[in-house]
Amino acid sequence: MTLGLHDPALFALSVLVLNATPGVDLVFVVGRTLQCGPRTGLAGAAGISLGCVVHALAAASGLAALLAMSAAAFSALKWLGAAYLVWLAAGMLRAAWADPAQAPAAAVSPGAADEAPPLGRTFRQGLLTNVLNPKVALFFLAFLPQFIDAAAPDKAFSFLVLGAWFAAQSALFLAVLVGITGLLRQRARSSIFGSASAGRWLQGLGGLLFLGLAARLARTEAPVP
Repeated sequence: MTLGLHDPALFALSVLVLNATPGVDLVFVVGRTLQCGPRTGLAGAAGISLGCVVHALAAASGLAALLAMSAAAFSALKWLGAAYLVWLAAGMLRAAWADPAQAPAAAVSPGAADEAPPLGRTFRQGLLTNVLNPKVALFFLAFLPQFIDAAAPDKAFSFLVLGAWFAAQSALFLAVLVGITGLLRQRARSSIFGSASAGRWLQGLGGLLFLGLAARLARTEAPVP
């Protein structure tokens, strides 16, 4: 069976540009890597990559089309996603505000990788931040079909191939990002930026960024059918 794709080089370049554009996924992975280390960052990246697979399957099955056609469905997912981002932000801000003498080391020190949160929890957080973003679902619905040949014998199969490609390339990009961020974090551990105070500032900055992303998501208007 032929893949039914065209312009693969342009698709790969487009995915790279999209991955490098600051957003919830990038902020989440960089933040978790800085706070808890590369293993935690990779766990978050794996959850996000699985979220991309979920969106590809949803778009192929028509669920993304439902979001595009139903303002109520779009709004429900939008507010659920925004609420989840606010919940994550609240946890980060609480950790930033906590007394360093009482807060867990992983919460206040970017060098405390040994006491980082369970990898499964970070994986689930990454998955949910991606799956609960309706803009990602609509992106898959609008972006992927542009690279499917009109004469493709099985367009659903071609769609799934592009979705798998997108998820794999995104996972590779995030893994490289975690590696670079981990190196920067390692160098900072021996400086003032590796102190518990700097860790609390990172938590606070991350919390504020997530609040801003939640507000931006909440302001997103449903597409006009």
